[in-house]
Amino acid sequence: MSSSVAETAPVVFVVDDDVSMRESLELLFRSVSLETALFASAQEFLAYQRALGPGCIVLDVSLPDGNGLDIQKLICSDRGSMPVIFITGHGDVPTSVKAMKAGAVEFLLKPFQGEILLQAVEEAIEHSRSALATTAEMSLLEDRHATLTRRERDVFERVVKGLLNKQIAAELGIREITVKGHRRCVMQKMHARSLADLVRIAGKLRLQAQPR
Repeated sequence: MSSSVAETAPVVFVVDDDVSMRESLELLFRSVSLETALFASAQEFLAYQRALGPGCIVLDVSLPDGNGLDIQKLICSDRGSMPVIFITGHGDVPTSVKAMKAGAVEFLLKPFQGEILLQAVEEAIEHSRSALATTAEMSLLEDRHATLTRRERDVFERVVKGLLNKQIAAELGIREITVKGHRRCVMQKMHARSLADLVRIAGKLRLQAQPR
């Protein structure tokens, strides 16, 4: 995934069986130049093949074909970078608590102020961008790590644990000069500018030395 994906134009997905509400929200979002996609049911949205990019879902809690909380679970498992904002005409405290605990950005009771919803959407889109950027970075690091040879990975794992070259050489049964060569290749392939940078990368990859 390219990091530029996170910078593409965001889309607000509206899932509500009330046509007047869908049209009203579309006008609201278009007033601030936000692209929208409207859906009358959960299944219609879940079947939609969207392009990868930032965005959020404005989701009615009560839909004819499903409970909003159940739909939220499906969305989170399948579209982790897509934050959810709930709207409802008859919410209750337990439902709102469950929704927020499951990661919803906001839970709004109809009728709500458009400005409040726009603020929630802005926050949700920033969260989506951040999640996509993190995913892109992880994909890049994993691709780079995949280019390492097995011996380079052995050295990588031990370097970030703080072992000296001579200690690594003793553990792996190779010459210290060979360790230095592998270490140099690791730094180049992982695009690490320093040992601290390499440790940071290893932390993101959650590398641990494997027993041999």
